[in-house]
Amino acid sequence: MESLAVNIVPFPHPSFLNSKLPINREKGFFHCWPCKQRSSSSSPHNPTRLNCHKMFVPGFGEASPEAKAAKNLHNFFNYIAVKIVSAQLESYNPEAYEELMEFLDTHSLNDGDEFCASLMRESSRHKALALRILEVRSAYCKRDFEWDNLERLAFKMVDESNTKLMREYVLETSPATENETGK
Repeated sequence: MESLAVNIVPFPHPSFLNSKLPINREKGFFHCWPCKQRSSSSSPHNPTRLNCHKMFVPGFGEASPEAKAAKNLHNFFNYIAVKIVSAQLESYNPEAYEELMEFLDTHSLNDGDEFCASLMRESSRHKALALRILEVRSAYCKRDFEWDNLERLAFKMVDESNTKLMREYVLETSPATENETGK
């Protein structure tokens, strides 16, 4: 993987950053970044160069962006499992299907674990439904979800969205004639 090289121009104290951030004047302002500093001498004519392998994402506290995405996927897998189980029940156990639908009317699927915990404690019949949902969400996550397709689609969506937004901005801000834009 290609590393990202960043040139840092020394400033006394950037005003756009919170003054409570740790600043070590000897190491420089960005000493807390997870980057490896190049061992070349730095001078005003040769700024310090950092080689970063990953971007630093501020403001996520104890969880990484990947952990937040995993939590959202976890809840999404619960939603998928409820859809699968309800479709199965609709065809072979209409009574259990109705019970699940009634439960869904009064309980949110936003938190998958909370939903299943509440479903388990409702009754012994509901407990069996909750266990089935847990089984299906695990199987779907491990065997049926197309992780490589998710990655491909995410990359594609970001690229297409960026291109579209940049194109729209350029069209809005540049003085183009109707013949040039095709409209």
